Amino acid sequence: MTATPPRATRPQPCTPTASLGHHRPAPLRDALTLIAVPLVAVLLLPGAFAGGGTRRWFGGRAEGMRAEAQAAKDAAAAAFYELDTAQRDLRISIETITAVDDSPAARRVVADFEALGRRIDEASHRYIEAVDAHDLDRVDLEASVASRARADLVAAKDELGRVKQELDRFGGSLGPLLGKAETRVAPAVERARQALLAASNALDGTRDSGLRADDLAARLAALGPELTKLNQGAGQHGVPETLERAERVAREAEAVRVEAARLPERAAEIDHRLVSLRTRAQALTTRAGQVEPVLSELRRRFAAACWQDLQQVPEQAAEAVRQAEQKLTEAQSARDAQRWPDATSLLSTVRALLNTTDEAVSAAGDRLTRLNAVQKDPQQEIERTRFAIRDAQRLAMAGRATPDPRHAGPLDDAVARLDRAVAGLEGRHPDYWHFLMETEAVRGAVAQVVARIREERGTGH
Repeated sequence: MTATPPRATRPQPCTPTASLGHHRPAPLRDALTLIAVPLVAVLLLPGAFAGGGTRRWFGGRAEGMRAEAQAAKDAAAAAFYELDTAQRDLRISIETITAVDDSPAARRVVADFEALGRRIDEASHRYIEAVDAHDLDRVDLEASVASRARADLVAAKDELGRVKQELDRFGGSLGPLLGKAETRVAPAVERARQALLAASNALDGTRDSGLRADDLAARLAALGPELTKLNQGAGQHGVPETLERAERVAREAEAVRVEAARLPERAAEIDHRLVSLRTRAQALTTRAGQVEPVLSELRRRFAAACWQDLQQVPEQAAEAVRQAEQKLTEAQSARDAQRWPDATSLLSTVRALLNTTDEAVSAAGDRLTRLNAVQKDPQQEIERTRFAIRDAQRLAMAGRATPDPRHAGPLDDAVARLDRAVAGLEGRHPDYWHFLMETEAVRGAVAQVVARIREERGTGH
């Protein structure tokens, strides 16, 4: 019920204002006064304008009926506001029940409250119509009109009162359900309070160990206004909002508690990572210095295509290690300032730089090892690849007289590709690296065909 009744304005008496100074009026004012007095007297004479119209009486019975109608209007307005307030208060109780109870009884309560809402709307509409239908401020209000207005307003007030009684009886029947629902709100609020207390205690313990934990303190302080709203109660903020706020406060306070309790361990972990990564950077500097001799041997013994992509590894490794050491210095500063997120992020950057450099440095040594092996005995790589192809061909023919073209085609291509790679080894300076890349690619293509065959046949192996 949201409509606001029209605001009634009581008629104000039209009393002329006279100046009663101690000095006599000027002659002109005297003349005007003498003219005005008889005119007013004439206007006030009964029957001054009686010819051809209904005579209006501005006192007596009409004024009495106007006063009674105005009193009925005031009483109806009071009943309207009383019913509106009761409905609003009862809606909070309904929200309390529905927020925590989905039983058939709770659903019936909602349906009954909606039915009462329609009754309230009807009574309110009747009241508003009665107010709008009669202008009690009219100067020439007739006694019969005022009497009719009074009757309509009294009837509207009585209807509002009857609906209010129905609403009160309905509210009285909610006791058991409301009590059960409210027992859910109080524990949720208490859990939030206890979570805040535990977070505060954990934060104090962390600070006692010499760690400031300013960010955690700020997060905990931000929950203060939320606790104030929880203490104000569901009656002021609503039950669903209170339950949601209590759960959120408990969850965020618990997160602060966990982080505060873990902060000393986190600080020790960062210290350990600083030492470990610094040691790794120093070791990688030594290993990077060994890349150049490996490149010299590659240049001396193999074709340019086997080592050209490794030419920049020494310079790139030196630059990556330099950047890593710079980030380590920044991470140490962040740790000293207890900027834990910054320290953690910087250490992750250092680790990524060292991982990339380690792979590049290792690639040079691995390249020389693999090229030495294939130069000494390329047949081993060839047989390994041919075995993979034959195994796939046997699988493609299993249970079939002829292979499926979808499988046979890629396998035939793999055979041809291997033959071309083997032919590439002929000559004075064969590209062994290209040969290794081709045989690896052939095995990869064959593996895809095998996976497709097994998926189609549903063997799974």
